[in-house]
Amino acid sequence: MARPLRIQFPGAFYHVTCRGIERREIFAGDGDRYKFLELLVGSLETYQVVLYAYIMMSNHFHLLVQTKKANLSEFMRRFNICYTGWFNYRHQRSGNLYQGRYKAFLIDVDNYLLEVSRYLHLNSVRVRGLRSVGYEQRWQDVRGYRWSSLSGYLDEKRVIKFIDYDFILSMVGGRRAYRDFVVDGLKREIENPFKDVQSRIILGSKEFVVKAKGYLGRGSLREQPAYRDLVTSTLEPEVVVRILTREFGISEELLRRRGGNGVIRGMVADLLYRHSDITQAQIGRMLGEIDYMSVYQLRRRLKEKMLGHEGVRKQYAEAEIKLKKLML
Repeated sequence: MARPLRIQFPGAFYHVTCRGIERREIFAGDGDRYKFLELLVGSLETYQVVLYAYIMMSNHFHLLVQTKKANLSEFMRRFNICYTGWFNYRHQRSGNLYQGRYKAFLIDVDNYLLEVSRYLHLNSVRVRGLRSVGYEQRWQDVRGYRWSSLSGYLDEKRVIKFIDYDFILSMVGGRRAYRDFVVDGLKREIENPFKDVQSRIILGSKEFVVKAKGYLGRGSLREQPAYRDLVTSTLEPEVVVRILTREFGISEELLRRRGGNGVIRGMVADLLYRHSDITQAQIGRMLGEIDYMSVYQLRRRLKEKMLGHEGVRKQYAEAEIKLKKLML
């Protein structure tokens, strides 16, 4: 069977899941889970992806994300490679960690996002065979499960900065209402919302499915009210390069030269990715025909440099301010 196509566009919401190969564990202990979250946060920042919910089970995980850029494949490829490499090194193993590619379902925000968030958060009691237990006990188990984002949805004191809670909470009316929404799901033993998936990858109304399929050709979902305000304006790559070379006092020829000006090349790569609608592979061609992995490494090293060097942080911030003024 052919693999389903990925439908990607700025502002898209996805439910993403990965399962361990042969249903084996992908977390051998809490150390693995903490590292998983650390690498996830780094990937979210690098690819400008918004995380709304997550849960980690012993042999799989679920994420509910939004891509500001049309880059789900880039984000998941890099994140899965990083965690697999770390897990294999730590546990002295080799080979694949996951069972095939990740699964991603495009979510119709208006009709399914809230339901999917609840279904994700209830995964801990659903997979552990607790359906025969009363909903009160299952609720205590759900609330006490450490490795999900639910606690921040229930208690403002337990929020973590890399999760956006406000969007989903606004859909239901706040934390108390979300709590009642989740409890109601336990009481009624809600059905799996993914039974409504169409074309193997789309969870939405008939109208949403038609528009999503249209996007595979020449259509766009940007005209939908649910997405219109989520798509950020961008600059043409050539404009970004022209502004930055002038700002950094470097010619475009030197910018394309490998082996030198690593910090500046990293700044240009990162600002291009953030403020132009192009991929890392396209950025690589602009920076001297390097591959997307080299662009990723330039951006990663820049972030490490900025952590310990105030002058670099200031230089980056001033350059970004000039770009943002052009976008107003």
